[in-house]
Amino acid sequence: MSKIELDQTVKDEITKRLKDYLYEELNIEIGSFDAQYLLDFFGEQVGYQYYNQGLADALKAFEGKLEEFNELIYLLEEDSPT
Repeated sequence: MSKIELDQTVKDEITKRLKDYLYEELNIEIGSFDAQYLLDFFGEQVGYQYYNQGLADALKAFEGKLEEFNELIYLLEEDSPT
């Protein structure tokens, strides 16, 4: 799997949320550089698990829609005239 890169705007928003969470919930104040470093660390360590779960969820949704499609095709079948 290739490395997943987030848009810088998205990374900035997540970094801000991480800083806010650490300060509000744990009373830990960190700078933007440290927050982005922490974000990168979590992304490298557990990001693949979220990615894989997203793929599994997408596959499950696709399979459900495919089953619906198969049922619609079956309904189009015609009976033998004899």
